[in-house]
Amino acid sequence: MAPGAWAQAPDDPAAEAKTQLNQADKELKAIRTALPDAETRETLTPLFERAMAVQRDADDAQAALQPELDQLDTRLTQLGTVPEGTVEAREVAQQRRSLTQQRADIAAAVARAKLLAVDAKQLGADIEKMRVTQLSEDLARKVNSPLSPSLWRKFARDVPADLQELGQIYRQAETTARKAIAQHGWTAPLTGLAVALLLFFPLRLWLRAAGRRYAQSERAPDGRLRRSGLAVWLLVVGTMLPGLACVVFFGALDAIGAIPPRLEKVVFSIQVATYIAAFITALSAALLVPKRPSWRLLNLDDAAAWRLRKYAWGAAALTWISIVLMALNRAARTSAITTVAVDGLIAITYMALIIAILVSLARLHRRQTDEAEAKLEAQAQSDGKAKGPPRRSGWIVVARLAGHIVVAAAVIATLLGYLNLALFVAQQLVWGAVVLLAASLLMKFADDLATWLLCPTSSVGRTVLLTTGLSESRVVQAGVLLSAGLRICVILLAVMALTAPLGNLSALYGGLDAVSKGINLGDNLVLKPSSVLYAVLAFLLVWAVMQAFQRWLTDTYLPKTELDAGARNSISTVTRYLGIIAAVLWSLTALGIGFEKLALVVSALSVGIGFGLQAITQNFVSGLILLAERPVKIGDWVKLGDQEGDIRRINVRSTEIQVGDKSTLIVPNSELITKTIRNMTMGNAQGRIQIQFTVPLSTDVAMVRQTLLDAYTDHVGVLADPAPSVFIDSIANGQVAINSFAYTSGPRAVYGVRSDLYFTMLQKFAAAGIALSSPTDIHLVRDPAPPQAP
Repeated sequence: MAPGAWAQAPDDPAAEAKTQLNQADKELKAIRTALPDAETRETLTPLFERAMAVQRDADDAQAALQPELDQLDTRLTQLGTVPEGTVEAREVAQQRRSLTQQRADIAAAVARAKLLAVDAKQLGADIEKMRVTQLSEDLARKVNSPLSPSLWRKFARDVPADLQELGQIYRQAETTARKAIAQHGWTAPLTGLAVALLLFFPLRLWLRAAGRRYAQSERAPDGRLRRSGLAVWLLVVGTMLPGLACVVFFGALDAIGAIPPRLEKVVFSIQVATYIAAFITALSAALLVPKRPSWRLLNLDDAAAWRLRKYAWGAAALTWISIVLMALNRAARTSAITTVAVDGLIAITYMALIIAILVSLARLHRRQTDEAEAKLEAQAQSDGKAKGPPRRSGWIVVARLAGHIVVAAAVIATLLGYLNLALFVAQQLVWGAVVLLAASLLMKFADDLATWLLCPTSSVGRTVLLTTGLSESRVVQAGVLLSAGLRICVILLAVMALTAPLGNLSALYGGLDAVSKGINLGDNLVLKPSSVLYAVLAFLLVWAVMQAFQRWLTDTYLPKTELDAGARNSISTVTRYLGIIAAVLWSLTALGIGFEKLALVVSALSVGIGFGLQAITQNFVSGLILLAERPVKIGDWVKLGDQEGDIRRINVRSTEIQVGDKSTLIVPNSELITKTIRNMTMGNAQGRIQIQFTVPLSTDVAMVRQTLLDAYTDHVGVLADPAPSVFIDSIANGQVAINSFAYTSGPRAVYGVRSDLYFTMLQKFAAAGIALSSPTDIHLVRDPAPPQAP
């Protein structure tokens, strides 16, 4: 490829990246040119979004160019350097010059992309500072007080001109609508109106009733999800259908050109206002439920629920009117005095509404306090004990106090002429309350949904139990973790919703976009949220597959083999840990951490593993040896020191031994490898019985021998092969020492069989008159001393 030819290749990503950089550079210059003419926050916000788009384009171009640069570096490295005194072949030298030129061009483009990204980021930060400064200036701007007569005199003087402007807009809208209808007819407007009315009234009411019927039926989930799910359903239906009705109606008018360009922003504001107002009313219906107290999520009585429901309707109507009036003021270019007067009236109305809500909440709190006190008094009279006053919630008191302080400050700001500040505070109070209530509802719904989905008794929970083999407690824990994740998402959405009226959502999006591109943790290692998600999904997928394979191996295949229980357990345990290792390695690969980087990490941790984790590593390796060599296995009866018992489980770190009193002895695997251990059932499954006693020398030893053999033969627990045997062990001191042996089917049967044989032997010896020798006791008796003579 000739030098510079990469820039002309139509399908070359480097050429596309260079073109993208050129366009980004032109866009950045255009933003700088338009920045001095931006006088309001509404005009600064689009410029900020354009600057963030330039930064994203520059980052994308750099991401497209970097692989090309790395590939060229690799090819140049393969060519190596030319030794001094040698002449390089012509073809190789030409290829080296071509690659060097290409690398220089791409490196310059990468540097340019980095510089453009930094410039765009800095320009966005400057625009954001300007927007914040303008917001501060708007909030600090002082105008005439609503109590000032001069304000209303100026307002009365400018009202005719403003009404004339509004009339001109009305006439323009009417003229445009008449022309559009005359050209296209009434079909589209009437159809849009009919669909809008159908969405708003019959369909909305039917969907709400259908949701209530389902929540009350037996098909609905049990528990708290019935109420929270119904509340979310009412919120979604009550928000979406009125907004869709408004969008459909104006969309039908726009389809025939019945909306003039001057009113397009007003129409868009009406649609936004409809969605917001519908959201407020639907949220109040979902939380208050005035007609069905048993489904109410808030701790309110019926009177407070009805009163707050009316206030919610008032807040929704006031919000809709304020948004539409602001849009009309901008479209009609009304006078500043009219804008100030309208803002003052809206602010005062907001303050009156908020004060009414606070008074209603105070009355509700007093009623609840009186009821609690009455209940405590009744309980105290029944118990005969005096009880203190009921405890009040501290955060409720603080919230009410803060609300009164903010409202008082807003009222004072309104009276002093700081209308922008008062209106901003009032709107933020209403919007903040709406967002917090919606967030609390969604958090309850997220918690109820997650715990229901991963409940062992639900259909999803049973499916998870059957497919993954997890215990019920683990499934419940997964539900708790899912609930935490969903609630974190709700909190992030609430933060974004609270930030939206401030106008800096673009900055938040820019930060999220920067985070989504990854966090640089070192050379060639970028941690991206998508990579983390892929790693988690890869781990869960591989782990689930290995769990299914292990269950098939344990329940289906291994029982069909001739392996004993210990061998089957060893294979199952090794398979489980191999599955975990495979899942971890796969997740690390999905995270972008290759095996070469993992080897570097392991080598760096080798010293720490050698010293700090020496015991754990030793036990782990010993566990692998136990599972491979199987000197002991599950079911073996072992004796370790003064402890003995049955091996119940062999893990990679420790072994569990159940001793005679049914307690569990947990032994590190290194103890079973490095120390002497007696395996009672390893080499031979038979158990041996030994009975020893002595008889006098005058006893008929032949009869003794036959009696013992008969006792062994008669007992069902004694094996015929090997046959029992009786021996004379020694003859000394007038005693004959008898020693006998017999065998049972297993060591665990020795104790019981030997006890039975003792009973039988003593009975037969007594019947035959055979006496057993007993230890001779020697007692020394000292005669008393003779009495002394007086």
